[in-house]
Amino acid sequence: MYEYEIQQFRSAELIRRADEARLAREAVRARRAARRQARHDGAEAESHTPRQRRPRFARAA
Repeated sequence: MYEYEIQQFRSAELIRRADEARLAREAVRARRAARRQARHDGAEAESHTPRQRRPRFARAA
């Protein structure tokens, strides 16, 4: 009976560790996705400014 309880304890500990590791991976993934989205939104906002970088038509001679 004692060995069974030790095995149950170890199993529960491994499950807890796996849950913590999965939670950490999800947090990292969410942070990366948020940074990626912020970078995308920032680039999109800059690309749609009313002033163009170069004149649309060439100068007349």
